Amino acid sequence: MLYDREYMRDAEDNPWRSATMLLLAANVGVFLLQCVLGVLPSGIGRWFIAQFWLSPSALTHGYIWQLLTFQFCHYSAASNDIGLLHLLGNCLGLFWLGRVLEADLGLRKFLALYLGSGILGGLLQALLGVALPRQFGVPTLGASAGVAGLLAVFCLRNPMAPISFLLAFILPVSVYAKTLFRISFGLALFFVLVPVWPGVAHGAHLGGMLGGILFVRLSARGFNFPVLREKIVKRELVTTSVAHQKGNWRAGKPVEDEDLPPGEFISKEVDPILDKISAHGIHSLTKQERAILESARKKMQRGQSRISGIDLSR
Repeated sequence: MLYDREYMRDAEDNPWRSATMLLLAANVGVFLLQCVLGVLPSGIGRWFIAQFWLSPSALTHGYIWQLLTFQFCHYSAASNDIGLLHLLGNCLGLFWLGRVLEADLGLRKFLALYLGSGILGGLLQALLGVALPRQFGVPTLGASAGVAGLLAVFCLRNPMAPISFLLAFILPVSVYAKTLFRISFGLALFFVLVPVWPGVAHGAHLGGMLGGILFVRLSARGFNFPVLREKIVKRELVTTSVAHQKGNWRAGKPVEDEDLPPGEFISKEVDPILDKISAHGIHSLTKQERAILESARKKMQRGQSRISGIDLSR
C-alpha cells in the first residue's frame, strides 16, 4: 500500500486538516446536539428526527438530503446507551480505516468513497423499507454504511493484512483482512435475506460494502470521480527551457529530461507528479507520468530519492 509521506507528516502536524478528524468531529458534534434536543420540552427533537434521519416514506416524498444527513446521526432517546456504543463503534472504525485510506487515496477520493458508500447503503436500506416495511421500514441512522465502504476498500486492496480488534468490545480477535471482509459481507447479506435481527440496518451495511467494491472497480478502470474532483492547473511534465526577462518571453534551447541535473529534474518533472499523488492517489497517474517517475528512479541512487518508496505497479 502507498503512504504519501508528505501528506501524512502534514496531517500529523495539524490533525484537524484531516478529513477523517473532521468527520469524527461532525459525528460527535451532531450526537451532542441531539442529546441537547432530546431533553428540550418542545417538539424540536421530533422535528430533527423527521428531517434528518433516513425514513423510507420521507425519501419517497423527496427528502433526498436524508441520504447524507443520516450518516451523522447516532442518538436515540429510546436507547441512548446503545446510541453511545453505536457512535463509539463507528468512530473507532472511521479513525482506524480513515487515516490509512485518506493518506492512500487523497482527500477527494476518500470523501467520495466514504460519503458515496454511505449514500448507496442508505439507498439500499430505504428501498428495502419500501418493499418490506415490516422488516426494514423503521428510520435509519449512523455512519455504519460509510465505514463499511472503507472496510471493503481496505480489505480488497490489502487482503493479507492482519487486523486485530475486540469482538463486542471484549474478545480479542485477529484475522486476515480478506477473511474479515468475507465474514462481514456474508453476515450482512444473510440478515438482509433472512431479516430476523431487527434494529440493525443490515441493508445499509451491505450497500456500503457494495459501494466499496464499486469504488475499487472504478478506480481500477481509471475513473476520476469527476463530481468531487478538484480543479487542477495543468503543468507541463516534460518541458523545454524558457527564459523570461523583463516581461519578454524568449525561447531557449530545448533540454531533454535525461540532460537535466538530478536536483533540477526532481523539482521540474517529479514534484508536480508527487503533488498529484498526494491530492488524488497513485491511481490518477497517466502512463507518461509513471514513465517519468520510473526515469527518476533510475536517475537517483537508492535512498536519495523522494520517490524510492512508490510502487508503480498498482
